[in-house]
Amino acid sequence: MTVSQQRRLVVMRHAKSSYPADVADHDRPLAPRGVEDARAAGVWLNSQIDRPDHVVVSTARRARGTWTLAAGPLGYIGAAEYEAESSGPLVIDPRVYEASVETLLTVLREIPNRVTTAILVGHNPGCEDLVSTLAGTADSQAAATLAIKYPTTGIAVLDFDGDWTSLTPHCAHLKTFVAPRGQSS
Repeated sequence: MTVSQQRRLVVMRHAKSSYPADVADHDRPLAPRGVEDARAAGVWLNSQIDRPDHVVVSTARRARGTWTLAAGPLGYIGAAEYEAESSGPLVIDPRVYEASVETLLTVLREIPNRVTTAILVGHNPGCEDLVSTLAGTADSQAAATLAIKYPTTGIAVLDFDGDWTSLTPHCAHLKTFVAPRGQSS
């Protein structure tokens, strides 16, 4: 009999971005509030989540910036492959930008089975739709907070049993949902 391993998926929406004139959506940078909130998210992740084995980030500038700032408090350097000094791989995946739930599930199902904790840094509505699709059960506080809104820097923590290939609708438990804010927010 095979015992399934519990895995954790952290779904994080990018931090607040700015809207400079003549800048394509994909290239929008973080706003000053977003910089502070991304750092606060990293502090929260460091205190609440095991260091991730794997991180997948959208190619959008605001998502990459969010992860760069959040990774600092985690001590996550995330080289492209497992190296002696790396916490694990960091994948910058163009499929995450403007992704549907189906595309995000495809990306997540490609995570190596050695990974127990993964973080996805993406966008709405994809992040919110993914969490809603995966969460079969939820802690009441997490569900109530998520029902209000999936704001920028929103972090959903989902636990599930099985391999990454077994991610299907309603397979996970929504343990936590928070939206860390920085000092100036």
